[in-house]
Amino acid sequence: MDWFCCCLVVLPHFYDLTLRFVRSRWNKKRMTVMTPKILIYSHDTFGLGHLRRCRTIAQSLVGSFPEMSVLILSGSPIIGSFEFRSRVDFVRIPGVIKLRSGEYTSLSLQLDINETIAIRSSIIEHTAKVFKPDIFIVDKEPLGLRSEVLPTLQYLKGQKTRLVLGLRDVMDDPLVLKEEWLRKRAYPALNDLYDEIWVYGPSVMNNPLDGLGFDQSVMQKTLFTGYLRRSMPSSAQDFTAPFDGAPYVLVTPGGGGDGVELVDWVMRAYEARLRPLFPALIVLGPFMSKADVEAFTTRASHLRDVEILRFTPEIEPYMANATAVIGMGGYNTFCEVLSFDNPALLVPRVVPRREQAIRAEQAQRLGLAQMLPIDSYPSVELMVKALANLPFIAPPSHAHSENYLGGLDVINLRTAEILGMSDQALMQRLNVSADPKLTCKTG
Repeated sequence: MDWFCCCLVVLPHFYDLTLRFVRSRWNKKRMTVMTPKILIYSHDTFGLGHLRRCRTIAQSLVGSFPEMSVLILSGSPIIGSFEFRSRVDFVRIPGVIKLRSGEYTSLSLQLDINETIAIRSSIIEHTAKVFKPDIFIVDKEPLGLRSEVLPTLQYLKGQKTRLVLGLRDVMDDPLVLKEEWLRKRAYPALNDLYDEIWVYGPSVMNNPLDGLGFDQSVMQKTLFTGYLRRSMPSSAQDFTAPFDGAPYVLVTPGGGGDGVELVDWVMRAYEARLRPLFPALIVLGPFMSKADVEAFTTRASHLRDVEILRFTPEIEPYMANATAVIGMGGYNTFCEVLSFDNPALLVPRVVPRREQAIRAEQAQRLGLAQMLPIDSYPSVELMVKALANLPFIAPPSHAHSENYLGGLDVINLRTAEILGMSDQALMQRLNVSADPKLTCKTG
């Protein structure tokens, strides 16, 4: 009888503890699936391109997955100038800048570059260990700057985190890139560490891995997403069009650090023109030198139809309202040209990389834009002629550019598959058809 009474007292408590344990384990598992976390490493040594690309991906992911959190690692000094959606945040690591000599130096700290890299690497690894991401996306540099991401990749590989290398549609001339990656010892990372390689462009445009000597196993884990569509930010409702709403040409050298020749060439054309041209809005970019900014601003003050904008973190409304665009052919500018269907003249740089030139040549071949070689600088007559011809350039939609802009949808869908969330309801929420061609790996 005593044994029976004891059971009546103990068993309910045992059942309650067991139920609590099961619920705890279930809730923990459910939290992992329902509150996924993605960590993004943004290469940040020059320009705006890497940060803007990573931000675009992060904003899209949290918009598609209501419980997701995305954390961006970046040393960009202007990352705080950008607005981020709820559940997107960033960790600012000490900045590093690439000098014209090709060497790297600390952006603001009086530290040796090796000390700066050591600090950055430590912050990156510690953040990953605490954040515990389900997916880690590394932008452009397989091992990060001077291999600063390697310890984090090795750690997360043991944690079963999905490791993704994100590449532009065009990296550089294959021979140059191959030599660079061999020197940086990047090949083992692509072969052994990364689970997937996402190319942010369509295969018809370019395959950045062609000519690098990778075997089929690397090609099989490569996914061509398509370009990353850009949309108008919520703040666009307060946008005031320049030139009182009259048609205008937008001139954008991206971050501006290497855009002096383009801006000077356009300014020379407006100063010398003998025929009417569309007014020009020139957005110089945050990394153009102070001396160049002051010189261009002074020159523009003598031209009634040229306006200078130092920098805007939200160039989309200016792009969407422009009659045509003149740019260098950087990745983000090209995505915006396609997204807002702008007739475009691309004037690509060729030093230190041929990335922009390769993209511009392919864009012209596909009928997506026109190209003017920078080798022709500073022929004023040639630029005046190109400016006068802008109204006659066909917009990208004439070449079916819509087919190239599925990048964000494909990334969202692939993310859902990795997280085991690719059911029909999710497909409908992402507004992506369950087309196997979207997620096939291709060499």
